[in-house]
Amino acid sequence: MEARESWAALAAGGVAGVCVDLILFPLDTVKTRLQSPQGFRKAGGFRGIYAGVPSTAIGSFPNAAAFFITYENVKSMLYHGSTPYLTPAAHMVAASLGEVVACLIRVPSEVVKQRAQVSPSSSTLQILSRTLYHEGIQGLYRGYKSTVLREIPFSLVQFPLWESLKAGSSNASGNVLAALGGIWRTQGLSGLFAGVVPRMAAISLGGFIFLGTYEKTRQLLL
Repeated sequence: MEARESWAALAAGGVAGVCVDLILFPLDTVKTRLQSPQGFRKAGGFRGIYAGVPSTAIGSFPNAAAFFITYENVKSMLYHGSTPYLTPAAHMVAASLGEVVACLIRVPSEVVKQRAQVSPSSSTLQILSRTLYHEGIQGLYRGYKSTVLREIPFSLVQFPLWESLKAGSSNASGNVLAALGGIWRTQGLSGLFAGVVPRMAAISLGGFIFLGTYEKTRQLLL
């Protein structure tokens, strides 16, 4: 993989991560507060819906950049000498390793963000300082293994499908945004979210923004 392609993957991944996290942050806050043992209202309700956004904004770029630089480089290495029917396996391995690396950045950011979301009266810096003081650095990596185990199965499905969409859509010419745009024009909203529950609709929207922004930014940089 050439240096220019690596830098493009790094920058495009970072931009995509920031876009999707900031756009969907209010939905994530509501979800976190609904799951809080305190109950939705005591956890903040709809007040301070962007509580914890600084940690997300700081963590989003390096987190997504780390994923895509790992994904693209591993995929490039595995492509050499691989047969076509093993291509999806290469995507799965690359995505899994990308998640392992990205979670080293994502988990501390998520820990601080979620604690800020259920304690809107405390600043992100206060929560970070409190966590480090009482729990040390391991407090920031609470749930690292479970996060990796949660993310890898999703990526095992998502990225082979994404690569297949890019390669197989004759109308899209390799452009994810164009392919999804074609579905929108022919089938409407129901075509994009056919057969999914609200949570999966949110995940689909996030994937659309994340992968679409990544692909478009990468094309502009290359």
